[in-house]
Amino acid sequence: MFQLCLYCCCNNGSFSVGLTEAEMAMLLQPLWSFVLGHAPLLRSPFFPVLFSLCVYLSFCLPFLLLDALSTRWAWALRYKLQPQSSVSWSSVRRCLALTLYNHLVFIFPLTVLHWYLRPVHLPEEAPPLPRLLAQVLVCLLLFDFQSFGWHLLHHRVPWLYRTFHKVHHTYTSTSALTAEYSGTWETLSLGLFAAANPLLLGCHPLTELAFFVVNIWLSVEDHCGYDLPWATHRLVPLGLYGGARHHDLHHLKSKCNFAPYFTHWDRLAGTLQTQD
Repeated sequence: MFQLCLYCCCNNGSFSVGLTEAEMAMLLQPLWSFVLGHAPLLRSPFFPVLFSLCVYLSFCLPFLLLDALSTRWAWALRYKLQPQSSVSWSSVRRCLALTLYNHLVFIFPLTVLHWYLRPVHLPEEAPPLPRLLAQVLVCLLLFDFQSFGWHLLHHRVPWLYRTFHKVHHTYTSTSALTAEYSGTWETLSLGLFAAANPLLLGCHPLTELAFFVVNIWLSVEDHCGYDLPWATHRLVPLGLYGGARHHDLHHLKSKCNFAPYFTHWDRLAGTLQTQD
């Protein structure tokens, strides 16, 4: 119901703070015009995979640098969730290899099929800023619910865990690149949830891109292995967002904190744990 209310609000302009929908759209028009200047790339079947990989690796890079410095830099070690652990170059190579394998062998053919069956439509006008923000939030809430259900099911059914999800739990100490260290079924399932939600809501292409960027960032941050002062869970009040500490406990204990981002589903299911 909360998601539906948000969606209705963003469509009727009740967040416009005195501005018309056209005026709110103008706030994003320069950005969207710049994006439209690269329309051939956006319409390319290669774009989804290139976009996903580039954004993901760009977000992982700062945390990889922190991992490299943490053994010599006391400040970085201070915020490390498992200071006794370290990230080896062999684990970095394994994570990168599996991520590239899943993207090139499985995701890329599916994006080509989608490109063929549903050509990219790029409207001339940008979406109103309030609608973009509200729909990104709704997409995150939907993805959080879908992932929670998928994740809980794969932990409660031993065959599903052994066959599909166990790969992601290879590392009990999280690091940024473990965010996409998953088997093919898990990668495609969660990718389907992420791709379907903007389509279900009829989101503008710019809103889709914004959601994908935010979703990838939050996933990387969840697995980064650091509880930094500016982490998302410190910005969201009332303990509504779990963050890296929340997800690190899941990798350590495996029987708690199944939702990827927010905490309300784990609270309702009795699976929320906030400390060791």
